[in-house]
Amino acid sequence: MPNAFAHLMLALWPVITLVMFRRWPVERALIWSLLGAYLFLPPPPAAFDFPLMPPLTKQSLPSLATFLICLYVYGRRWPLLPETSIGKALVLIFVFSPVLTVITNSEVVFFGRVSIQALGLKDIVALTVLQFILILPFLMARQILASQTGQRELLLAMFVGGLIYSIPMLAEVRLSPQLNIKIYGYFQHYFEQMIRDGGFRPIVFLYHGLWAAFLAMTTAMAGFALSRQEDMRMRLLYLLGGLYLFGVLILCKTLGSLIYGTLLAPLILFLPLGMQLRIASVFVIVAISYPVLKGAGLVPVDWMLDQAARIDPDRAASLEFRLGNEDTLLERAAEKPLFGWGSWGRNHILNPVTGAIETVTDGRWIILLGVYGWVGYLAEFGLVCLPVLMVWREVGRADAAKLTPLLGPTALLLAINALDMLPNATLTPLTWLFAGSLFGYAEMLRGQRDRTYGPVPLGWRSIM
Repeated sequence: MPNAFAHLMLALWPVITLVMFRRWPVERALIWSLLGAYLFLPPPPAAFDFPLMPPLTKQSLPSLATFLICLYVYGRRWPLLPETSIGKALVLIFVFSPVLTVITNSEVVFFGRVSIQALGLKDIVALTVLQFILILPFLMARQILASQTGQRELLLAMFVGGLIYSIPMLAEVRLSPQLNIKIYGYFQHYFEQMIRDGGFRPIVFLYHGLWAAFLAMTTAMAGFALSRQEDMRMRLLYLLGGLYLFGVLILCKTLGSLIYGTLLAPLILFLPLGMQLRIASVFVIVAISYPVLKGAGLVPVDWMLDQAARIDPDRAASLEFRLGNEDTLLERAAEKPLFGWGSWGRNHILNPVTGAIETVTDGRWIILLGVYGWVGYLAEFGLVCLPVLMVWREVGRADAAKLTPLLGPTALLLAINALDMLPNATLTPLTWLFAGSLFGYAEMLRGQRDRTYGPVPLGWRSIM
């Protein structure tokens, strides 16, 4: 169980956040209030659990504290909701769809002798508040990071954060994952999952080694992105830093993130902005379409398993286990397709005798379909994927000389995060910062275009 120091760190973080906003530019303070919490605060089960509230963890507590500080320091200077109709609709559906989820789950669910409670008024309050807190980084980034300065601060913070975090990561690669135990008094996951290829993969204070590897990949790509828009001396430093972090990524022993990094590095280093945005758009379209493709049997499951077996039979077995669980959970979700089963594990299959959960939800998409149904899924994945498509659309009508060169790498990193939400649940406050920054930038480009030329009828260019 978490020790007193773990709860003390959670309690102190709003104070630390306030100091950041007092001393730093608003862009930097916003990013580090969430990035610093993500990197260094204790992960669940460390939390403050108040009545009628979702548990305040390292993900939700910093978001709420940062929002309240922004509200206090800057007042209602900025509109909270997006300007576009589709943006407003997605945010409102994201926040309030749990109301309909609870209303359609007022019955007790039985598995043999085992039952799961019905949902009620307290669940409406708790789930709606949780959704509102989760979306706060997106809403704040949409206003504060929707500029070249904001995007540079975001990528620079990721790069610097990666360099700092690489030290404890390398220590855990060498000595085994021990830091969360020694500092906060508990281990946050299954230790055997951190053993890989005769050694260890790091986890530090994150949720799993997969999250640590994805962080290493993101920070390495941030270094490569920054190397394209600095003078020669700084370009070399960023490039060397990116290569160092790529080496850390290799030591994380996680094949998925290594594939992402190998794919993204040449795209970020060598391709022009337009091509980067096209590829990012393809990624997000694949990500948001995956449940339909999986349900229609269009995902090449046998080919994927065969390729995984060539690399490592154990990883092929792990992939087969995941895909099998996806099929079972899809059948469960199909029983309540619109608004899902809600919380308390109602989306799972339980053992009818012991009550033990017999299914495993790895990907964020299958969690959403089971808990909030298609409505909740499209709202969340829409808010993550739509910014890439909006930016790609607006860039084709903007003055290329006025565009930030970091726009393409930012879109690629968000798009690869959307793809990673298929096998893993790697939705973090950092995901929302990237999405909000791109969404706000697209809205800014649209506003500039409308002021110059007048509104343009809606139309999407061909990706290819």
